[in-house]
Amino acid sequence: MTVTLVQGILIALFALIAGIDFWLEGFYIFRPMIVCTVTGFLLGDLRLGIVAGGLTELAFAGLTPVGGTQPPNPIMAGIMTVVIAHTTGHSPATAIGLSLPFSILMQYIILFFYSIFSVFTKKADEFVAKGELRKFGMLVLLPTVIVAFSYAIFSFLSVYGAQALMKSLVNSMPSWLSHGFTIAGGILPAVGFGLLLKSMLKAKYVPYLLLGFTAACFIKFGNLMPVAILGASLAWIEYGRKRRENDIDKKFKDVENHLENVGGEEDGI
Repeated sequence: MTVTLVQGILIALFALIAGIDFWLEGFYIFRPMIVCTVTGFLLGDLRLGIVAGGLTELAFAGLTPVGGTQPPNPIMAGIMTVVIAHTTGHSPATAIGLSLPFSILMQYIILFFYSIFSVFTKKADEFVAKGELRKFGMLVLLPTVIVAFSYAIFSFLSVYGAQALMKSLVNSMPSWLSHGFTIAGGILPAVGFGLLLKSMLKAKYVPYLLLGFTAACFIKFGNLMPVAILGASLAWIEYGRKRRENDIDKKFKDVENHLENVGGEEDGI
């Protein structure tokens, strides 16, 4: 399978939009689940996009920017996972490992922009001091425009321009190396989910985790929809319980405030 020029342009345009969203963190369409699904749709293989999106999203679940550190870029990881699997015929698990060089390279480009864009700060202060709001607005938008077109150009070169070289390189890999990427790609979702649990898991939620794990692993389903419904039901129950606790706490506080006010009036009398 090959990527046509039209498909390469469409993927580049989507990368431009997702890049702006990642830069501004507005609608979160930059998440691998969305990126892979859209890329698979543009390549005419929606099923591949959905499967790759699930695997890649789990791999990146616990990878979030902290301070000046940046994890591998999720947009390029999502795009290249689907493209590599589509063009080479490898499984999405193998393609995740092969997409990491593109993701890491885009990560370094973004880090480079973080350093370079600092030179705009002094000029922006000058425009504000002089009251030149139009120039200030254009200067503020300039980094977003640069980042957006960088995503579009880089993704187009990776998806369309380098597809022949990438395909020949991947197909020339020995079987043991390809198998290694498959194993690594299968481990990455577990690592990502583990990182997420490390920061979010609380003791009171462990029963829900064990229940969901048991349901997903030991009950035979035709699909995971029953597990999703079960999770949504448990979340609804937890939400209702927490809301009742907050209502009770609020009533106790209201009673305490009332008693304090009554006691204060009696003391004054």
